[in-house]
Amino acid sequence: MRVAFAGTPPFAARALQALLDAGHDVPLVLCQLDRPSGRGMKTVPGAVHALAASRGITVYQPPSLKLPDAHLPLKEAGIEVLVVAAYGLILPQAVLDIPAAGCLNIHASLLPRWRGAAPVQRAILAGDPETGVGIMRMEAGLDTGPVLLEKRIPIGERETAGELTTRLAQVGGEAIVEALRSLSELPAVTQDSSRATYAAKVDKAEARIEWALTNTEIDRRIRAFNPTPGAETGWNGSPLKVWESMPAPGRGAPGEVLSAGRGGLVVACGEGALALLSLQRAGSRRMAVEEFLRGTPIQSGSKLAASVASSSQ
Repeated sequence: MRVAFAGTPPFAARALQALLDAGHDVPLVLCQLDRPSGRGMKTVPGAVHALAASRGITVYQPPSLKLPDAHLPLKEAGIEVLVVAAYGLILPQAVLDIPAAGCLNIHASLLPRWRGAAPVQRAILAGDPETGVGIMRMEAGLDTGPVLLEKRIPIGERETAGELTTRLAQVGGEAIVEALRSLSELPAVTQDSSRATYAAKVDKAEARIEWALTNTEIDRRIRAFNPTPGAETGWNGSPLKVWESMPAPGRGAPGEVLSAGRGGLVVACGEGALALLSLQRAGSRRMAVEEFLRGTPIQSGSKLAASVASSSQ
């Protein structure tokens, strides 16, 4: 088919690669504006932009699709279908009406559960045992359209959002190729909106560890916010990122260090304790807890804080 593609991050790039590998004609790719990133804050192309450019595909980066003039490249491309994956801009009805075969969205959840911007993180935070990818026919509403194809996968007990997103990207690429192969034959299953839950965009404040929560809840946060924005606590007046943890037995005041050594940095929670296994000081790199403690001794009985402002040794 002649397909336009709209997406920005690596999750979307995997789907674009799958479409190209399957032989679809992709004359136009839409992605968000390139943004500064990394320590040097250099502006670099996103994953979809880079892939499209390497294949000689026209890249279109409108700041918005609200005005009619912004729709012209899509109209002129003569496409049959528009495939969308983690694009990040709202598509108005006028855009949805352009392709003869409609617009299809690759959504990383089992709809109607976790409609919205952060379905992977929300699934981990909620302790969902499984998730998946839905190929949805797009409507003007937020992820409300009928589902044409669904693939389910279990969520690993220790899986991070980054690891799960990588697996879902592979599944999404396979699913969109399968859907386009038999598009006219797939039943459109209407979502039951009474069962809908919403995956709000992650706020950095959510990644601040509240030690009064249970060890299970905090552990889920650490996995859900890895790799971004990274779960954070306070130590000795400075922020401390926590990248890996494991629930552990123990009891103490929330945030109290129960032990520090080869078994990890064990911290009391509102219920149970948590062994912190991978840490990162501000301006430093990630370290396994043994290496971290060699350079930053932390004594039993000291306390980690919910926020940097209140942290103390």
